[in-house]
Amino acid sequence: MYQIISEQSIYQYFGDDDPDMTKEMIQIILDTNIKDLKELNEFYKTKDFDTIKRRCHKAKPTMSYIGALKTRKLLEEIDANLKDSFEINYTLQKHLDVIIEELNEFLETIN
Repeated sequence: MYQIISEQSIYQYFGDDDPDMTKEMIQIILDTNIKDLKELNEFYKTKDFDTIKRRCHKAKPTMSYIGALKTRKLLEEIDANLKDSFEINYTLQKHLDVIIEELNEFLETIN
């Protein structure tokens, strides 16, 4: 059903007994971690590698929570090779677009 996220992983981490809490957690992920990662291009332009590293490192567990393991792997690659990671960030940004779409779809399915 989903290309990147995993419904099973989301329920594993957040449970399936409290849909309101799950919705809230997904919305927080969208409003913080995903938003932070979508801003990485600006930090690449200014070569602010400290902020890039911090934001990628902070988002890694979140990608596990939503089952986006390939995206987590991209974050690990950026983290490990900051100065040569611009191309990886390009792929990451494509992943994030899909994740935003999929998480919003997921939110619509929660009762």
